[in-house]
Amino acid sequence: MKRYRNGQIWGFEPAESGREVILGLDGGTTSTVCICMPVISMSDPLPDPLPVLARAVAGCSNHNSVGENAARETLEHVMADALSKSGSTRSAVRAVCLAVSGVNHPTDQQRILNWLRDMFPENVRLYVRNDAVAALASGTMGKLHGCVLIAGTGTIAYGFTEDGREARAAGAGPILGDWGSGYGIAAQALSAVIRAYDGRGPDTVLTTNILRTLHLSSPDELIGWTYADPSWARIAALVPVVVSCAEAGDEVANKILQDSVQELALSVKAVVQRLGLCGEEANDSFPLVMVGGVLEANKRWDIGREVVKCISREFPGAIPIRPKVEPAVGAALLAWNSFMNER
Repeated sequence: MKRYRNGQIWGFEPAESGREVILGLDGGTTSTVCICMPVISMSDPLPDPLPVLARAVAGCSNHNSVGENAARETLEHVMADALSKSGSTRSAVRAVCLAVSGVNHPTDQQRILNWLRDMFPENVRLYVRNDAVAALASGTMGKLHGCVLIAGTGTIAYGFTEDGREARAAGAGPILGDWGSGYGIAAQALSAVIRAYDGRGPDTVLTTNILRTLHLSSPDELIGWTYADPSWARIAALVPVVVSCAEAGDEVANKILQDSVQELALSVKAVVQRLGLCGEEANDSFPLVMVGGVLEANKRWDIGREVVKCISREFPGAIPIRPKVEPAVGAALLAWNSFMNER
């Protein structure tokens, strides 16, 4: 265990800490959340609400988006912040589950495990998973069974069977076609504005609304705005504009959202079919956890509702779940389950 940068991050730590704690982290392309909760005894059902000692938030920790050094520093800062707020130290930590976007291969897992091993005592149990796994656990309260669909800045579908098989679809980033994501929706809208401006596409009220939102006077200025900082979250922030235009009857915006619904549903269908979650007759029930800002049911043009309709036509046994706890709590529950089963 090392004191990173001469203790600048971990300098708050006293010599000892009493209460045993678990850390759960949800690291996405927009932000990273760390939850600190006490080690609780096994019970069914779990306490409601779950005891959370502290919550900390930091920036992006996806190493594919911000680079390894920035990702590592973000993770270290957010864990130190959560422990400091809870009055705990690294010596009190019994298990850490880091669920982060960009973990797509065993080499990714091992790299991040090595970072964590440098930060914590040798006896701490460490688990690194894709952020979709924590999102699923947030809807099933720590049980890895069913399928989760995340649609925020990025998108991924991830599923588990009760015997431990797993599969995923999408989640490869916008360049490789995550078109149901917030980035994908907004990027198509920006493209539609440019196409309308130069005569390659139909007129759309997206032009007026996006320019007004960005305080620009001409579509020409979109080029400079986009490439000045093409970060995924910055582009994805335009999704509410696209939804508003679709609700106002704009055909271009409406088609973008309809295509996105189909893309998101296809990701879920691919996972369900590969794992056989629906059974041989496609009627078996399974949890379908829905997570992410794109899927939030707060508009008349409800993308999440339309995705569920599309999936349910093929798999009527799908049980939509909107998690009551955030994915970081799901990660903490995964760490707690693994720790209690291994001790």
